[in-house]
Parts: sequence; structure tokens; C-alpha cells
Amino acid sequence: MAGHSKWATTKHKKAALDAKRAKSFAKLIKNIEVASKIGGPDPAGNPTLADAIQKAKKLSVPNDNIDRAVKRGAGLTGESINYDQIMYEAYAHGGVAMLIECLTDNKNRAAAETRLAVSRSGGNMADPGSVSFNFERKGVIAVPKVGDEPSEDALLEAGLEAGLEEVLDHGEMFELRTEASDMVAVRAALQDAGIDYDSAEAEFVANVSVPVDLETAKKVLGVIDALEDLDDVQNVFTNMEIPADVQAQLNDEE
Repeated sequence: MAGHSKWATTKHKKAALDAKRAKSFAKLIKNIEVASKIGGPDPAGNPTLADAIQKAKKLSVPNDNIDRAVKRGAGLTGESINYDQIMYEAYAHGGVAMLIECLTDNKNRAAAETRLAVSRSGGNMADPGSVSFNFERKGVIAVPKVGDEPSEDALLEAGLEAGLEEVLDHGEMFELRTEASDMVAVRAALQDAGIDYDSAEAEFVANVSVPVDLETAKKVLGVIDALEDLDDVQNVFTNMEIPADVQAQLNDEE
């Protein structure tokens, strides 16, 4: 989990309510629109769009919604899709650093709502650059385990020549890390080897992690939840490290 909270909070996020599911659908649709606008509506020639569509399908977004989003993004419906990508920096409880990635059609709204969510949850906004220096952009590919398959050796054999840097074992899931520019090549190498993956995304991964106890983990997860409730927030990256015993306690309380 070092330097990355995503997999440590997967089970926590599975307890989402229907309202959160709807918000998640909206964010997935927004990603599809932007990918289609930038790279065109053909997933075969637009790996970013292909991954956005796959992620949406795995989370049960209806095919009709996906098709409409692709067409809107590509300008085939006559609608104008204009989003700004903004990154905010903050500190949560225990000195945990946060990068908050927004995709918005209203910068003022995104800024105000993000600041309010952070402050109400007990965190503090940080000056630009004071947090981001601790993170680097990486390709992150999630590969589910089915029994003993795939093995770590199989993943390394499939991906090393394409740029795979590291394989992290998170129990039910492998996390594969690459340079952001190598992610598509590694993803393709996995497909060629017949290895299924859940998601492939460029993410911000922390260089130095902050281990937390149970109470701090709960508080930081509270900040993450408050931020992810916002329509404009697409992703929240932290340097929180949740030790295995703390994760077990969190799971027992859900």
C-alpha cells in the first residue's frame, strides 16, 4: 500500500449508497466525453477512451449512456463539451497529503466546494506545489486474482519488456505500476498474454507514505468521502498508508 491509498480503501468504497453510485456514473460519463473529445470516438484508435469505456461497463453504466457520451464528446450531437482540469492540494488528519483532481465546467464552483468540503472535514488547503512534489504520475493497472491466477511471475513475464516497473500484491488484486507513457503498451501486453485487467489509469502515486492508525484512517476516509461526493471531483490521491491490521479493523466495522 506504500504511498497509495486506493487499494486500501476499495472495500470501504463498496459500501456506497445509490446516490453515490449515481454520482460515480456521472463522473465515468464525464471521463468518456473528455476522452472522446481529445482522441476521437473510435476506441480502437483511442486507448484512453477504450479504458474509460471498459471501466464504465465494469461498473454497470448502461451501454446507451456510454454511446451517448462518446457521441457528445466527439461533437456528433451538436452539444459543446468544455471541461477544465484543475488540481488542488490539501492536508488531511495526521499530516496526510492529498491531491484533488477536478474536471469542471465552472472553476469558481469547483474551488469553493472543494475548499468547503476539506475544511468541514477537518482538513486544510495547501499552497500549490507544497504537496504535489511528493507525487509522481504513474500508470496503474489493476489485475484481479482468480484463485492462484495470474501469478506474479506471469505478470512480470508479460509486462516487463513493455515497461512494467513494479507489481504490488494487495490480496484480491495485483497493482501494476508503469511510467505513465508506458501504460498503454503494458496493458496491450497483458491482453496479448490473455490476462484480464479491471482498470488502467494514469494516477498520482506518492513517493513517501504516511502510516496511520485506526482513528486517523477514519478521519482521512471521511475527507475523501466528502470530496468524492462533489460532482467536480474526479479523483483523490493521498500518501496515506493503511497497515493491514488497521484495514482489518475498518473492514470489521463496516
